[in-house]
Amino acid sequence: MKDIARKFAIKHHGNQKYGGHPYSVHLDAVAEIVKGYGKTACTIAYLHDVVEDTEISVSDIKKMFGKLVADSVAILTDEPGKDRKDRKAKTYSKMAAVSGKNEIALIVKAADRLANLESCIGDNNERLLRIYVKEYPVFKESVYRPGICDEIWIELSMIINTIRKTPI
Repeated sequence: MKDIARKFAIKHHGNQKYGGHPYSVHLDAVAEIVKGYGKTACTIAYLHDVVEDTEISVSDIKKMFGKLVADSVAILTDEPGKDRKDRKAKTYSKMAAVSGKNEIALIVKAADRLANLESCIGDNNERLLRIYVKEYPVFKESVYRPGICDEIWIELSMIINTIRKTPI
């Protein structure tokens, strides 16, 4: 299923770029981070941006990949808003209410943020790094659940703390 999801996502993201890279670089990075959490997590990782960034709907995802994957992608899709602050506030509020089997989406979200940070560091994207550092407290409050992906959170915290100590 994850291989089908990868092909599906790459097809629908088309020529979109992630920074200066093909979008597949970001999707592969997120899937690599979550691979220890199972095939469903990898499938969600490949699809996590497809509703937000393409013409694909949650209904399309549900038809092809099932309810859990579709529900997870819906959780990961930014809510509409007038600007990033408004979109993220609505999206993080939605994520804060997630529980049970849908927490798999939060594993993917933590992995997505880790991949984003690593990419920003690799590409020297100081502007976006500042945004991620500023958002981190509310991001963690909304997405973190004790015991579901502590290894990812340890890495996230280490990177955020290093950035805070280093002038950008």
